[in-house]
Order: sequence, then structure tokens, then C-alpha cells
Amino acid sequence: MRKNMKEYTITKQISKQGAQNIIIIPAFLKEKLKHKTLVEIKIKVLDGDN
Repeated sequence: MRKNMKEYTITKQISKQGAQNIIIIPAFLKEKLKHKTLVEIKIKVLDGDN
């Protein structure tokens, strides 16, 4: 892990917006997730139709 890299674990339900399924990112990450920020996203399905 890089020296200045922070890691967050967020548990969310998938929301629906029109025909799209979306994940809403919490507001406290707004300043960290600016345009062209590179992030790694891993999705682990905890329940539902697997």
C-alpha cells in the first residue's frame, strides 16, 4: 500500500436511477474523489440473488 493511500470499507445497498443500478458514494469522500482520481473498487455481494 502506498504511503499516502487511505482505504475505506463501505457497505451499501444498490439503488436504482431510471434503468441504471447505482452505488451512492458517501459525502465525506467528495473531496477525495475528484475528476481523474484513480480508485480501485471491489464488489462483494453479501446477500440477494447470487
